[in-house]
Amino acid sequence: MLYAIISEDVAHSLEKRMTARPAHLKRLQALQDAGRLILAGPHPAVDSENPGEAGFTGSLIVAEFDTLEAAQQWADADPYIDAGVYTQVTVKPFKKVLPQ
Repeated sequence: MLYAIISEDVAHSLEKRMTARPAHLKRLQALQDAGRLILAGPHPAVDSENPGEAGFTGSLIVAEFDTLEAAQQWADADPYIDAGVYTQVTVKPFKKVLPQ
């Protein structure tokens, strides 16, 4: 089943994000290599793909996991959590409707 992992950043998280980003991306790449990643990316703090020093306000990942518990465990092990980037992470089942 698909799950949405919706994360909210702490204020002024950009420096913390940059420090933990390589490890964060490595985990996402492993999901992609396994054919389980649907999409992943951050929410810019301003209306721009390159927000500069404004940074980001959170992230969204949609990926396939066997169970909600497995998705939650994967989310709980994100390097951004250890780095203090995220203030809150929500994991929910996700039903993809479009595109088919």
